[in-house]
Amino acid sequence: MNAGATVEWLAIPAALPDAGARQAAEARQSQLTKPPGALGRLEAIAIQIAALQGTEQPCVDKVHITVFAGDHGVAVEGVSAFPQAVTAEMVKNFARGGAAICVAARILGASLEVINLGTAHDTGPLDGVKDRRLGPGTANFTLESAMDVHQLAHALGIGRHAAERARLNGAQLFIGGEMGIGNTTAASALACALLDAPPDRLAGPGTGLDARGVTHKIEIIRRALACHSTHHGTPLEALRRLGGFEIAALTGGYITCAHLGLPVLVDGFISSVAALAAARLCPGAEHWFLFSHASAEPGHRSVLDALDARPLLNLEMRLGEGSGAAVAVPLLRMACALHNEMATFAEAGVSGKSP
Repeated sequence: MNAGATVEWLAIPAALPDAGARQAAEARQSQLTKPPGALGRLEAIAIQIAALQGTEQPCVDKVHITVFAGDHGVAVEGVSAFPQAVTAEMVKNFARGGAAICVAARILGASLEVINLGTAHDTGPLDGVKDRRLGPGTANFTLESAMDVHQLAHALGIGRHAAERARLNGAQLFIGGEMGIGNTTAASALACALLDAPPDRLAGPGTGLDARGVTHKIEIIRRALACHSTHHGTPLEALRRLGGFEIAALTGGYITCAHLGLPVLVDGFISSVAALAAARLCPGAEHWFLFSHASAEPGHRSVLDALDARPLLNLEMRLGEGSGAAVAVPLLRMACALHNEMATFAEAGVSGKSP
């Protein structure tokens, strides 16, 4: 791919977590009124967020969620249990506040925006939905590239601008969500290319395919990989050929968060594939990622392993939308509150560990 200056920003190095803030947070943890390590991973989470936010006392009160929606041309191959019309219908549901992520955002007090990057069915103008349509979905990647050069650059840029808005509005944590019939097929195909893995290891039921449907999905992914076999080793070109508008937008958003020093809470399988693409395109970006949950999609484990990631929760979720990440936010808030508000041994007049 040669997109010229339109994607040159991807090469900006990721920011570095604050080593001094990490050391200060570790020192505070060692003085809190508890045995060392007694709060398990909650301690490590607080220290990690402290390093990412550059402060001894981290906070994730201000959460921003962006849901990217887009359709996939590969849906015509029968890879989903639901019709493609569902993508546009769900965008309307987001606008009405009826989706799971809408409920979660209200409970968390998080800001939520929805961006339509291209649905096969016209939604018409919707209050609360940003219209950034790049076409009526991607092309069928078993026959041609999912996106052309300009569509990919624009999708990456849309994600970039979403992350920039989050930062400008004072967000302390960014969550990216996605919606698009056929997008587990696209994510699986892209993961296969990035990991050099066979589709029967990564492809799963998505929206609810039976065993026969999964077998068909694997064959479709195998055809797509063969069609684009000479480009698997180039992450940006693999994203263009096998990804989706919303996967590219997530990738651009994650990379920008790494540039800006804004922590990211990654959702499930599709979001993690975008995080893997971001890490391949911008080394060091992965330092800004926390991983919310282990998806029920079978390919998620391989992607998490490639990112050396330990998800916070395992609730057998596979909804997308950023829902799994939203569910994990109270855990992050608890980790920060315990870290910030517990008394130290000196403050409480409690004897510390014996020498």
